[in-house]
Amino acid sequence: MATEGDFGWEPEAWGLPGRGLAPREARAGQSLASVLNELPSAATLRYRGPGVLPWGSPEEEEEGGGRSSQALPGAAQMETQDPRPSRELPWPMQARRVHRNNQARAQGAYSSGSRVGHWARLLARGKDKTKEGLRSLQPWAWTVKRIGGQFGAGTESYFSLLRFLLLLNVLASVLAACMVLLPTWLEGAPPGPPGPSASSPCGSYSPHSPGLATFPSQLFNLLSGQGYLEWSPLFYGFYPARRHLAVTYLCSVFASGLICLLLILQRSVSGLKQTLLAEVGALTSYSHRVFSAWTFGLCGALHVQLRQRRILYELQVELEEAGVRHRAAVRTLGQQARVWLVRALLNLLVLALLCAAFYGVYWATGEAGQLQEEALVQQKPLLQLVVSYLPSIFISAVNAVLPPLFKLIGSLEGYTRSHQIVLILFRTVFLRLASLLVLLFSLWSQITCRGDAQAEACQGCGYNYRELPCWETRVGQEMYKLLLFDLLTSLAIALLVQFPRKILCGLCPGALGRWAGALEFEVADEVLGLIYAQTVVWVGSFFCPLLPLLNTAKFLLLFYLKKLTLFSTCSPAARTFRASMASFFFPLVLLLGLVLSAVPVLYSIFLIQPSKLCGPFRGQESIWAQIPESIETLPQTAQNFLFFLGTQAFAVPLLLISSILMAYTVALANSHGRLISELKRQIETEARNKVFLARAVALGSESGVR
Repeated sequence: MATEGDFGWEPEAWGLPGRGLAPREARAGQSLASVLNELPSAATLRYRGPGVLPWGSPEEEEEGGGRSSQALPGAAQMETQDPRPSRELPWPMQARRVHRNNQARAQGAYSSGSRVGHWARLLARGKDKTKEGLRSLQPWAWTVKRIGGQFGAGTESYFSLLRFLLLLNVLASVLAACMVLLPTWLEGAPPGPPGPSASSPCGSYSPHSPGLATFPSQLFNLLSGQGYLEWSPLFYGFYPARRHLAVTYLCSVFASGLICLLLILQRSVSGLKQTLLAEVGALTSYSHRVFSAWTFGLCGALHVQLRQRRILYELQVELEEAGVRHRAAVRTLGQQARVWLVRALLNLLVLALLCAAFYGVYWATGEAGQLQEEALVQQKPLLQLVVSYLPSIFISAVNAVLPPLFKLIGSLEGYTRSHQIVLILFRTVFLRLASLLVLLFSLWSQITCRGDAQAEACQGCGYNYRELPCWETRVGQEMYKLLLFDLLTSLAIALLVQFPRKILCGLCPGALGRWAGALEFEVADEVLGLIYAQTVVWVGSFFCPLLPLLNTAKFLLLFYLKKLTLFSTCSPAARTFRASMASFFFPLVLLLGLVLSAVPVLYSIFLIQPSKLCGPFRGQESIWAQIPESIETLPQTAQNFLFFLGTQAFAVPLLLISSILMAYTVALANSHGRLISELKRQIETEARNKVFLARAVALGSESGVR
């Protein structure tokens, strides 16, 4: 009987590439090394560095499986000509040095004849350095990485989104400081509040209450935004009617919204790439997780452990979703019909709960306005504070009760974990954002007398000047209370529920202690809380210019509070979801919140008359009317250019060019898709050929042995 050592490395016995298999007699005595080098895994030879012998070659076997010091000249020459940078090649350090020296010699020869290429390389190197510098400036990078390794990618996505929202609020705060606060004091100190005797055809407005304020009154003013806070830089009514200030005030709102839109789109597009790859299975196969997900540059036991946990969570997601898909594939027609019937009934239940919640928010907003006029409420500051917070309390109660019901309903619908998270996410965000829109609709009904400009309370001024003499400040106060109440709710839940529950877990052994300690970090609810809070800020930033600054402080406090809660009271989730879903759907929902927040703000700017007694736009027919008046003060050339941008002569060519570019992009994407599909088919065909080849070699070896 022949042994494996008798077989030689004879690639010519296989025939030339592309000519099929060699004759059976030539294949009969091939070694295992020959078979292995014909399999797809032989392509990974390049990752072992230039000049490394193939696996199982005679020289390698003679050294006991170690790497040979003899380099293959042909392979080394091909490998050292790799155009990629040395740091991107998974080679040993000695091979990288050789590659870097060869590249330096080639680049020197090329640069002497092409200065353009030299500057292009300098530009690319500077771009890489800039990216690395920006990446190093990211706050809490190690903390977020540690959270991802210990609690999964879903929990990591929450803290990553929180860090991103903190950046948006910092940028908005800087814009507000430069374009609103500075112009206010550069043109002189702003005037004081109007006195009680000041009046106009649209009523009177006196934000400060006379007399000495007691401590309960001071606390009420702090929590409700009234009293001394009502006439402060925090709210719209404080800013004087100056032309330059009005323009910069309005431009700051549009600039902040545009920056947020661009950054969210950039984040969504980068997440979309990961989602598309995950959906087609290019990055989620088990072979990728097992053979390609490990990073060999890790140093330290902690980093290794975090990477192991991350791979474990990813495999857990794959196995769980594969099980759900398998159960769905083997259902009979009757079982499938029953599943669809259950889903339809559950969606009707969700719709009924949402309608009841919206009606409750509308009722609470109307009742709060009526109760504040009662003499009993006005005499007691505590009762007045509760009544003023009635819409916020009701919205928070609805947001606390319905999401757990949505989670229970989602578990009964039979979807995968990632699909359940998406459904819960959209249902909860619809609940939160629609509740906010219902609150704003109720306020706008009070401001505009339910759209009747000829009503007695709105006649002559265009808004309800009797109840709301400075309606912009009133809207800003509502957003301020929503933000403050959301922060107080988060603090109360952490300090009064989660930490006592953890203490109870340590004091009570047995089943009660295990139940008290079984606390998981609910990613969907927490993310929706962030998006809801940010939407409130986007709505209120026009009426309360310093609201982004307050939200920045809130998010800083929230990050450390959630981090402490996570590591102190929470355990890793028993069921995780795909990280690519979080990288795309969370920014998508955030984008939806930005779009919805733009609706009431734009409606206020273009259609509602500004208050006659407060704010930088007092005396104007609309807030937007200040912009055309400011344009008329510019030189004639600038006026003609700006007015040209609003004509059809500019809009029609722009639309045509955009349509052509869109059609070209779609055609290019389709061609790339067809090419990718063709390459996938070639890979599948090659894999089948390799399997057939291995079987044929095995049969030939058995025949030769006989």
